[in-house]
Formats: sequence, structure tokens, C-alpha cells
Amino acid sequence: MAMDQQHKKIFKVTLLGDGAVGKTSLMKTYLGEGFKSGYSMTIGADFAVKRLKIDGHDFVAQIWDLAGQQRFSAVREVYYRGTSGCLLVFDITRRVSFENIPSWIAELLKNNNNRIVPLILIGNKSDLRPTAKDPVLREQAEEYARSLSAWSGFTVPYIETSAKTGENVDEAFKTLLKNIVLYYERMYANQ
Repeated sequence: MAMDQQHKKIFKVTLLGDGAVGKTSLMKTYLGEGFKSGYSMTIGADFAVKRLKIDGHDFVAQIWDLAGQQRFSAVREVYYRGTSGCLLVFDITRRVSFENIPSWIAELLKNNNNRIVPLILIGNKSDLRPTAKDPVLREQAEEYARSLSAWSGFTVPYIETSAKTGENVDEAFKTLLKNIVLYYERMYANQ
């Protein structure tokens, strides 16, 4: 890895998406705190730090879980600044949460100096797919991720997760963090 000591080693990761899509549960599962059933609304934002090694280098991930309810939009604005990368989370059992992802991207851009950053599209609650009445189809989400890739200039993967079972939760965060590292490597190499 070409990054030296003076380059960015602290990454701000934001989790965006409608209320009750499982952002807090994803964060807690990733941090090893485990899944808790029942819904507890995030007020404004929740924050955690995780130290990790990527390609033999130490990094710090500041993970910001932003409240998804519309009434917190004014409060959220300040938390976007300095975002290095983003998990765009929707609930595969609630189609409207998928349809609202473009609004979350617009809010991110508006409040992060119009900077496009590495993104991962997350379809959470994959464990509920078998019993969902009208789930978002994997193909629909993959197609949207491809369109986000074309728009952003980054490869935007689509990953289905389950905070409850832990399925792909680590993979989602690790993929985003590796993409952020690559982004900063390219940025510093071009200076």
C-alpha cells in the first residue's frame, strides 16, 4: 500500500437509509455486540469506532449510524461532513426503503460538499426474504448498483446482509473500507 503516515488513516463511514432498515443492527453486529430483536430508534446519530488492519496497515473506522426518520433530516446534515464512504441500506422486505435510496444519495451529496465517495448498496434482512410478500429482487438491486457504478465512477457492489444471522455483515464493511483505501491511494498518487 502506497499510503504513508501523513495520509488519511481515519475513515468516516456513514450508514444511510430509511428508519427501521437495520442500520443500527448492522453496526452492532459488525462491532461484535450481537443482534437484538425489537426496534430502537436512533435519535440523530449514533457513533462507534473500530480499529482494523487493511493490507498490513492500521486504520480507524469512525462509523456513523444516521437516524432514518424524516423528522431528523435537519439534525443529520452536520453528520455527513467528511464522509469517506457510505453503506446505503434498505430493507429487502420494504420496497419503499429501496425506492428512497436516491434521496439518501442526494442528501449525502448536498451535505458532503457534493463529493462522490465509495458506496456499497446493502439489501438488509435477507433472512426474511422467504416470508416477504413483495421483496426487492436481487436482480433489481444489482441493476441499480450497476447504474450507481456508472454514475459515480466507483464500483458499487450490491451485498445482501442479515444483521440477525450475521450473513455478509463483515464482508459489507470490509469491502467498503478496502474501496475507501483504494480511493485515497489513487487520490494521493495523482497529487
